[in-house]
Amino acid sequence: MSTFFSKLWGLRRNQQVILYTAAVAIGIVVAYGAIAFRELIDFTQILAFGFGGENVATQAQSAPWWRIMLAPVAGGLVVALMLRFILKDRRAMGIAETIEASALNNARMPFTQGLATATMSAVSLGAGASTGREGPIVHLGATLASWFGERLGLTPALSRTLLGCGVATAVAASFNAPIAGVFFAMEVVLGHYAIHAFAPIVMASVVGTIITRAHLGNYPAFIIPDYSFASGWDIPIILVLGVVCAFVSVGFLRACLMGRDLFARIHQVPAWLHPILGGLVLGIVALAFPEILGVGYEATDKALHGGFTLTLLLLLLVLKIAMTSLSLGAGFGGGVFSPALFIGAMTGGAIGLIAGWIVPATIASHGLFAIIGMGAVAGAVLGAPISTFLIVFELVGDYQLSIAIMVATMIASIITRQMGVLSFFHAQLESRGLKLRGGRARHIVQTMQVGDVITTNYRTIDESEAMDQVRIRMTLSPNGMLMVLGDDSQFLGLITPYSLSAAVDNEATLVSAADAMQQPSRVLFQDDKLQQGLGAMDVTQEEYLPVLDNAEDNQLVGVLLHRDALAAYNRVLLEEREEERGE
Repeated sequence: MSTFFSKLWGLRRNQQVILYTAAVAIGIVVAYGAIAFRELIDFTQILAFGFGGENVATQAQSAPWWRIMLAPVAGGLVVALMLRFILKDRRAMGIAETIEASALNNARMPFTQGLATATMSAVSLGAGASTGREGPIVHLGATLASWFGERLGLTPALSRTLLGCGVATAVAASFNAPIAGVFFAMEVVLGHYAIHAFAPIVMASVVGTIITRAHLGNYPAFIIPDYSFASGWDIPIILVLGVVCAFVSVGFLRACLMGRDLFARIHQVPAWLHPILGGLVLGIVALAFPEILGVGYEATDKALHGGFTLTLLLLLLVLKIAMTSLSLGAGFGGGVFSPALFIGAMTGGAIGLIAGWIVPATIASHGLFAIIGMGAVAGAVLGAPISTFLIVFELVGDYQLSIAIMVATMIASIITRQMGVLSFFHAQLESRGLKLRGGRARHIVQTMQVGDVITTNYRTIDESEAMDQVRIRMTLSPNGMLMVLGDDSQFLGLITPYSLSAAVDNEATLVSAADAMQQPSRVLFQDDKLQQGLGAMDVTQEEYLPVLDNAEDNQLVGVLLHRDALAAYNRVLLEEREEERGE
């Protein structure tokens, strides 16, 4: 018995036991964090507008006009102060920063700044910012999970798994969709579906779902009507809808980037005061169209039930794109998940109505196409077609409708990528110079400098050295080449067996090393990226290239060997694959 208990006690140091225990703890903590975040939004909304709940548009119609207009301004003031005095980067963080932490920072995220971002995002949404709440909840969940990983002293690989646990729980808590939460964490944040990470992420997602259902009820984010397809005409309309959703997604993504650039050009107002200016514009628009306030779930739900005319669907589509871009560009906190669902629902509803006029009485309700459009736009914008499809599937619970959503989502996602448009998260990262679309291995190759891989195991010779010295040093050269240097040790060229052979044929006219050297087909600089070096070698078909300090000084600092460059890349790939296999 004592042996059994001693073995049991010894498990406390087993990292896998720690991982699964931490996964359960993260599921609990993140679920309560998500509930607290939603309560803070509701509390702020009551202070700002005088009412709480999801039905913002309906209640706004009976509220004083001045309150509707000034609530986003007041929220913008609070956000401005937080940007100025609390958030050190003067911007809200979100899923993009979570992806960055997973790929580059060993799953480490700043805890205090994460909590401050969550608070600012809740204030933004409660004051009517036309953004989404899912992104901030995901970032909050990742921040809490990162805190656990850091305190437990886990390896980077296990810490990334815990990060996935926090993300999965956050998504599950937002949509009451535990399966989608798991796949979102693995598809978007981790970038792989390794078995060793799957189990703890599932545990965290299930635990978080149980807790949120116990407190908030077992209700989906949207109540979906019992729709069904009417005829074969529905199929081409679904295909057309997927194409239209692709173009709408591209327009939305570009509008978000334009909103950021627009405020960047407003130099008359300090950047941290931009939320006040954005809040004023938002408040004025909300006087006529309160549907654009906040996450917009009421308007999305109404579109799913076929409650809007074509004119209003198109107006809300354009206004939501504009107001979300304005809110994010001005500096309000929040994400794009909810706006993408809103925009997709309006797009699908509009296409359904237009199709109904063309082929009346032979197609399904336009509310059904609103559901399909919701999934298609969200999947393309987020760059996560699989997890987005699963979210909508868990909301709908209809197999036949889910197939249509999957088809439209894949069409929209493929066309969006073929148009060269990134997901919202990777567009944010690349605007800061971080290219993580190909995973950590590709990013390391894109950021690792040639100077980190070069060898100094080579022979040099002065340009004035006689030919007999050239022959002697060539026999001693480890790489079969000599680097020719001139005055002040400047690099002039190189001598290879081929150039030496040519020199021997004309020995009577050749006196020194300078006469036998050749110019390299390409030179590299030490701060060039490894990807550039590999590309140059592919083009020139050279096995080695000289590396200089810079173009002005022309000092030789080393040689890049093709085998060394490939070995460096392979090491990174092996490390990534070992993590995916749990080794």
